[in-house]
Amino acid sequence: MKNIGYLAQDISILHRQYYKDTREKFNEISLNPTAACILLAVSDYENISQNQVARSLVIDKGLATREINKMDKLNYLSKADGAGKTKILNLTTEGKKIVERVQKIRSQWWEDRFAKAGIQKDSPLVSSIESVVSTIVDPIEN
Repeated sequence: MKNIGYLAQDISILHRQYYKDTREKFNEISLNPTAACILLAVSDYENISQNQVARSLVIDKGLATREINKMDKLNYLSKADGAGKTKILNLTTEGKKIVERVQKIRSQWWEDRFAKAGIQKDSPLVSSIESVVSTIVDPIEN
């Protein structure tokens, strides 16, 4: 068994493979996996700010802004002015439909990978990873 130091490398391998495997399906709906994650964050939290999205996904604010602008043009989400320079995001009707497809793409990939590895979706692995992530990302306040 490898030492735990290899975990970051293994997670990175999973991340890259997920991007490769889902790229075509996300392209069909004019998204990339990062944009899909942003769309899901907006779906999970009504009236989330652009900065909250970037922080919750631990991505660069510039990247978040570029992807959000693309999704605004695709009519997947709407932007409204908040306090100061804050931009508040919400899904459009079209965005809600796309979120359903994104969730299916993502879930199917993980279900397939878990099945190939003989891991159950209620494995303690899932809750362990969620626990580690919760030490990195602050909860979003509505």
